[in-house]
Amino acid sequence: MVPALRYLVGACGRARGGFAGGFLGACGSASGRPRPLCGGGRSASTSSFDIVIVGGGIVGLASARALILRHPSLSIGVLEKEKDLAVHQTGHNSGVIHSGIYYKPESLKAKLCVQGAALLYEYCQQKGISYKQCGKLIVAVEQEEIPRLQALYERGLQNGIQGLRLIQQEDIKKKEPYCRGLMAIDCPHTGIVDYRQVALSFAQDFQEAGGSVLTNFEVKDIEMAKESPSRSIDGMQYPIVIKNTKGEEIRCQYVVTCAGLYSDRISELSGCTPDPRIVPFRGDYLLLKPEKCYLVKGNIYPVPDSRFPFLGVHFTPRMDGSIWLGPNAVLAFKREGYRPFDFSATDVMDIIINSGLIKLASQNFSYGVTEMYKACFLGATVKYLQKFIPEITISDILRGPAGVRAQALDRDGNLVEDFVFDAGVGNIGNRVLHVRNAPSPAATSSLAISGMIADEVQQRFEL
Repeated sequence: MVPALRYLVGACGRARGGFAGGFLGACGSASGRPRPLCGGGRSASTSSFDIVIVGGGIVGLASARALILRHPSLSIGVLEKEKDLAVHQTGHNSGVIHSGIYYKPESLKAKLCVQGAALLYEYCQQKGISYKQCGKLIVAVEQEEIPRLQALYERGLQNGIQGLRLIQQEDIKKKEPYCRGLMAIDCPHTGIVDYRQVALSFAQDFQEAGGSVLTNFEVKDIEMAKESPSRSIDGMQYPIVIKNTKGEEIRCQYVVTCAGLYSDRISELSGCTPDPRIVPFRGDYLLLKPEKCYLVKGNIYPVPDSRFPFLGVHFTPRMDGSIWLGPNAVLAFKREGYRPFDFSATDVMDIIINSGLIKLASQNFSYGVTEMYKACFLGATVKYLQKFIPEITISDILRGPAGVRAQALDRDGNLVEDFVFDAGVGNIGNRVLHVRNAPSPAATSSLAISGMIADEVQQRFEL
């Protein structure tokens, strides 16, 4: 078993584990042409695999790539419910390559982020994937924020983040001429990239190594194969049957799930616990009009308030030259609800009845009301943004895209911030590994996470 991964056997006879972390290395700059979309794969009705990965986002694809590079003789398949890969969390995030400054020192989340950022920069250079190491300022605009900023700086040093500096007003102006602030942390190794392009490159690596990708395969059931009277070879060699909503099935020996917004439901399909539950939070972005993009050069972030669960609205340059402002954090009424009025009765009832949302809301009532207000009234968001860049006006912004974050929540209303592995016992449980919670910075950390998943799969399944 991987030393950093803890498994605890619960009363229901299943095993459960969690981990968190981040660490960083030298980075450069690279550019190149986009990678092509990956397609192809076997027919679902006839496929058998040694290992199946459920979920074609960046973590699932990175894990599939890591597994096939480590075990080239095994047949490995990826199942994705959409017709294209990496279209949900991977395709709707801000594109920031995080440094790892925010996470508890010595935590796995901090170590994986720092290590993952270094691996990601190296990978982009090798593959010719464009990125920009444009840096980030975490800016204190009020006197009361300075102690928190200084504590965050110390945390970054403990996490081994390179090049951190505490800078004063005059140096803030040198980095960001239109930004006001009393003091800031300069994080030069923060960058930006198109994570969907990275994920599709992982998929291409995987397929070129012999892996198969099956799209339009929405998993409906995971069960043990029922032996035929003749004791079919497939039933013994590939004992797990995964069925989709169209009645097709594939067989395999082992399963790794990286299902993001549906990780709790996929776990439940395999007979494992649905806890922690996934609660979807929508993050809405605004866009600076093109003629105003000169106001922002790199990432500009507020000083996070530890009383609240999210980092706050920030300024983020994109690879296409646009500037995103946001996101807010409001409850989504559908797991893939990217628009304010997207609604699923099933998802809403699941959130209310089975998660700790009511407790979370009561603990963070003022924060939630503020976020809802800012989501409805652009003027409130602009007023907040003007604390950093006073020149921005409401006529300078447009409503932009949105993403939905798969946030794991326990029944006490606590956000589960660590990466979580989950597995079980019994015929199916012994053959399944669930990635139950992969919150930000999972995209930054994806190559480091995939190495840990490959280690755990090798140990758990004795490959």
